Amino acid sequence: MLIEPLPTKGEVLRACRGVEQAAHPLLSAAYELTCLHESRLVGGCRITDIDSRRAKLVREINHWVRAHLPPAHGSASVHTETLGAVLDRLAQYTATAYAALASAADYDLGDVWESLAELAIGYEDLAAEVSAGRRRLPGGP
Repeated sequence: MLIEPLPTKGEVLRACRGVEQAAHPLLSAAYELTCLHESRLVGGCRITDIDSRRAKLVREINHWVRAHLPPAHGSASVHTETLGAVLDRLAQYTATAYAALASAADYDLGDVWESLAELAIGYEDLAAEVSAGRRRLPGGP
């Protein structure tokens, strides 16, 4: 098993905005998820097609995590979401936060950005715990 570190919260947030597209597959997936959420926000596309692609990306992220991270310790507690689900929500919150900048009348700008910041910190904590084997993810070893 190849152990590759998870991206930092800063790398993920930059990837969601298309600023950082390093070779890491999770960063590419985060960017694509954000694009899909942006498409959902502007409408015009079939929501079922968008959600189907999102679900596929989440499964691919979860598969990558199982293949590239060490198994958790036997006493590790289980997190409530997969890493793919967390990255999907980060992408959703990023898309919503930037939409809020463009149209503040439709959103509470402070709440939207606070939610994104809190989830980014939660991702960083989860990534550290999973990488250290102190936390297990649903469906993982």
